Amino acid sequence: MNILGISAYYHDSASCLVRDGIIIAAAQEERFSRIKHDSNFPAQATAYCLEDAGIKPHQIDLVAFYDKPWIKFERLMETYLTFAPRGIRSFLLAMPLWLKKKLWMSELIKKELPGYKGEILFPEHHQSHAASAFFPSPFDQAAILTMDGVGEWATASYGIGVDNKIVLQHELQFPHSLGLLYSVFTYYTGFKVNSGEYKMMGLAPYGVPKYMMTILDNLIDLKSDGSFRLNMEYFNYCSGLTMTTQKFHDLFNGPPRQPESKITEKYIDIASSIQKVTEEIILRMARHIRHQTGQKNLCLAGGVALNCVANGFLLKENIFDNIWIQPAAGDAGGAVGTALFGWYHVLDNKRNSDRTNIDSQSKSYLGPEWTADEIETFCKDNSYPYTRHTEDETIDLTAEAISDGKIIGWFSGRMEFGPRALGARSILGDARSETMQSVINQKVKFRESFRPFAPSVLAEDVNEYYDLSIESPYMLLTAQVKEKYRSVISKEDMQQSCLDKLKVIRSKIPAVTHVDYSARIQTVSKKDNPRYHALISKFKEKTGYGLIVNTSFNKRGEPIVCTPGDAYNCFMLTGIDILVMENIILYKNEQPEYKAEDSAISFTAQKKLTIE
Repeated sequence: MNILGISAYYHDSASCLVRDGIIIAAAQEERFSRIKHDSNFPAQATAYCLEDAGIKPHQIDLVAFYDKPWIKFERLMETYLTFAPRGIRSFLLAMPLWLKKKLWMSELIKKELPGYKGEILFPEHHQSHAASAFFPSPFDQAAILTMDGVGEWATASYGIGVDNKIVLQHELQFPHSLGLLYSVFTYYTGFKVNSGEYKMMGLAPYGVPKYMMTILDNLIDLKSDGSFRLNMEYFNYCSGLTMTTQKFHDLFNGPPRQPESKITEKYIDIASSIQKVTEEIILRMARHIRHQTGQKNLCLAGGVALNCVANGFLLKENIFDNIWIQPAAGDAGGAVGTALFGWYHVLDNKRNSDRTNIDSQSKSYLGPEWTADEIETFCKDNSYPYTRHTEDETIDLTAEAISDGKIIGWFSGRMEFGPRALGARSILGDARSETMQSVINQKVKFRESFRPFAPSVLAEDVNEYYDLSIESPYMLLTAQVKEKYRSVISKEDMQQSCLDKLKVIRSKIPAVTHVDYSARIQTVSKKDNPRYHALISKFKEKTGYGLIVNTSFNKRGEPIVCTPGDAYNCFMLTGIDILVMENIILYKNEQPEYKAEDSAISFTAQKKLTIE
């Protein structure tokens, strides 16, 4: 039985194909359209999923959409009426899309899937999140916590999953939202809502949480169980086109920081403060859920679950024995959740009881892949100089190049599903380098200098470098660098202010050590990704260190690469030295001159996927 899950029309549209309870394929539309956070109907992602499964639309047995549009519309209308006439501009902007598309989702889906005449299932938004958290997890039963901006009315919910059923017991409702609270401060600190939250999280360790009590005393009435109410006098997201009011600006002594302007100490301290408030709310929620449900396992989803710093604190508190986080925790993961909700909860199919301690997400390698022959053809067709090697030669040459300080574009196997690069579409570097962090930020990613990088570390070696009690294959947990790898810091360096701390070398692996000695860790096991594991193992053989820098294969403002053409384009327009695609290696100094206006040439290997 084939079930197609779809999320669309807010941000990060995606599709997922589930066959007999197994996730066959999943992908975000942005990877094909090359529009970051693309919210349009995921036509190309759907076409990929159907092609990978070898089926046509008429062979789909059930389509599931990740929320209930009519209830969401009810919430919008009630909100506009409550705040009228202040929300008139927002209302006029929103209504055309709702009246033309969003309210007619069944008709739209059937139009986009010519030949499909079956049922369309509409779980609630947080049911989709909960299903994405529990059903792929390795647990037979678990507590579930979902947190995001807003679904229909719910902004957070908790409940229990047992075998093939999930029951959400309580929810927090709009406008009181942890996700929106975090986004408010993302906006105020000068970053883009729905994409800049990572930046604010990365900025937070440079500051001091001196505004934490200002937030707790004025903006939020926080209870011991983690529930809260926001003081809406400070927020504008219900009725306006911005996130904050003048009262908010007065409280923090000034307007929002202008994007791309200098980041002053005030905004850094504000970022630190809201991060600490977020951690406190999540910890209170978790303690309450453990007490109420009695469950020893916890599953997390929703956009807030991508806050790996808060996840790290939650793990360290030992409130639950085990934690599993949906790697595509945001709206894209709703496509997975809604498909699995249909298979298990609605159709009442039993889960496989033989999956002890193994999740069913396939380590999120669920996207398209290209063979070495296909990549070689791509290079020949475009007259790009390359060399082809055996597998052992490729691994050895790449590990040697990393140890020599080269920056590698690594294109291997199936593309990742979710926001993290996990060794399939990654940019790699030497974690021991004192300059690698700044070079990749400035010459490859073209982004803010303070942004930290994550290590990919051999799963069997993670306890050598970090205080981490479990594996972290999805890069969703932070942990501290062990003392023996930390550097001795002078008194003068310890007194550096804010972003000047960036210049201080804090460990023997400085490229992956953040200012607070933390790292967002990806553990790599031989079972889950044998090729990537072999590369890091070879690097360890050459250097003695079983970890490397891993960041997503893209430059600022663009989605992670999907095709060989995407990879070559990013390679040539950034400071990447070597591009490795399967067993094909391309060296920058051997390539013909390449300009931004020439980039369309590189997409000859990328066909426009269409649903037939």
